[in-house]
Amino acid sequence: MSNSRRNFLKLSSLAGVAGATAIVANVSQAQQHRGPFDHLQNMMGGIEPISAAEHINRVERAKILMAENNIDAIYLESTTNLEYFTGISWWQSERMQAAIIPQKGEVVYICPMFEEGRLRERIIMGNEVRGWEEHESPYTLVVSILKNMGISTGTLGVGEQTRFFLVDGIRKEAPHLKIVSADPVTAECRIIKSPTEIALLQHATDITMKAYKACTKEIKLGMRGAEIGALSSMALSKLGVKGHLGAMIGVVSSSPHGSIIEPVLEQGMIVLMDGGCDVHNYTSDVSRTFVFGKHTDQQKQVWDLEKRAQAAGFAAAQIGASMENIDIAARKVITDAGYGPGYKTPGLPHRTGHGIGMDMHEWGNAVLGNKRPLKAGMCFSIEPTVAIPGKFGVRLEDCVHMTKNGPKWFSNPSVAIDDPFGNN
Repeated sequence: MSNSRRNFLKLSSLAGVAGATAIVANVSQAQQHRGPFDHLQNMMGGIEPISAAEHINRVERAKILMAENNIDAIYLESTTNLEYFTGISWWQSERMQAAIIPQKGEVVYICPMFEEGRLRERIIMGNEVRGWEEHESPYTLVVSILKNMGISTGTLGVGEQTRFFLVDGIRKEAPHLKIVSADPVTAECRIIKSPTEIALLQHATDITMKAYKACTKEIKLGMRGAEIGALSSMALSKLGVKGHLGAMIGVVSSSPHGSIIEPVLEQGMIVLMDGGCDVHNYTSDVSRTFVFGKHTDQQKQVWDLEKRAQAAGFAAAQIGASMENIDIAARKVITDAGYGPGYKTPGLPHRTGHGIGMDMHEWGNAVLGNKRPLKAGMCFSIEPTVAIPGKFGVRLEDCVHMTKNGPKWFSNPSVAIDDPFGNN
C-alpha cells in the first residue's frame, strides 16, 4: 500500500472519529437543553367545557329555587356565580359589570357602555344588555332594570362574594328592596354537580396526578419549597393546564398552609405537597406527603395514622348521613391515638374536608356542626392532617364525589409513606 493511500485512510479515520465525537457532543448538548418534562403530552385534547344548554338549565333551576325561597331576582357580580350561571368570565374592577336573573323573565346584563361589544361576544343566553356611561350611576340602572322586570318592591338576592360597595350602592338607591343572601339559590345549585361537572373534576385530578408523579422525580437535595412548586407548574403547563403544587418541607409541613420559612431539603425530611389545576374552570385538589430518603419510625407511625383517619372519613361518607360525620370519624381515629382533643395540636387542627367544584373551596364542608345530608352529586375533599408543631405534619388529601351507592374517589389514595402514588 502506498504511503499516500495509508495517510489518506489514517486521515479519514481521524475525520470519522472527530465527526462521531462532534455528533455525540451535539446530542449531549441537545439532551442538556431538554426540559425535565418534555416527555409529557397535552391532556386537554377533546375535553369540552360546560355547554350552553347546561348553563340554560342552571338558570331554570335557579328560578325554581327563587320561587321556593321568595326571592324575586338574583344579582350576580363578576364572580364564580356569574360564570356558573351565564358562562361569562369577567374580571373585577371598580366598574360594575353584572347580570340579573329574575324569577320570571330573561337574564339582563349590565356593563359600562364602552364594554357592551365585548360583553355581547360572550353572551350565550338572553340578549338584553344595559350599559351605563362613566358619569352615570350603575345603581340607578339596576333599579331601573328591576322595575322593568316588575320588581319595584320585593327581595333581591346577592351572591356571597359580591363586594360590599356594590351591595351598599344598590341598597341606598333602592331602600324599598329587601336585600338577602342568594345562597339558597346559588349554593344549592352549585353543591350538586352534574355528570359533566364530575367528568371535568375527574380530568383535572387525572392531570394533577400525572404532574405529581413527574414532578416528584425531579426533586433533589438542596431544593426549597418554591423551587419544587415551580417544577410542578412547569409539568402542569406541559400537560395543557394552569396549576400549582405547593411544597412544605420539614418543620414547615406542621403548618397546614405553610410558612414564610423556606427550609432547604435534606435527607430524611418530610415533603408535604398540596394543590391542583384547572380544567375548563373546574379544579382539583390533592395532597401527598412523603419522605425524601429514608423515613424514621415516628414519621411512618404518624403517616399510617393519617392514612387510617382518611379511610375512616371515607367510610363515614354515606348517602343520607350528615357531613359532620366525616369529620367526627376521621378525628376520632386521631384522638384515639392520643392526639388532640378537638383542634389542639399535636393533632388535627382544621376541618376534615371542603366542597370542591369551580372554586377549590366551595360549600359542603366536612366539619362538626354541618348537618347537611350527603346526596349524590356532592363533591368534597377528605383531608385530615396530623400536625406536630416543631417537627412535621402529614396530610393526605383526595376528593370524592357521592354516587347513589356512596363515595367514589377522584384519585386513588396513597398506599404507604414510601409509595405515595400507588396505582394513580
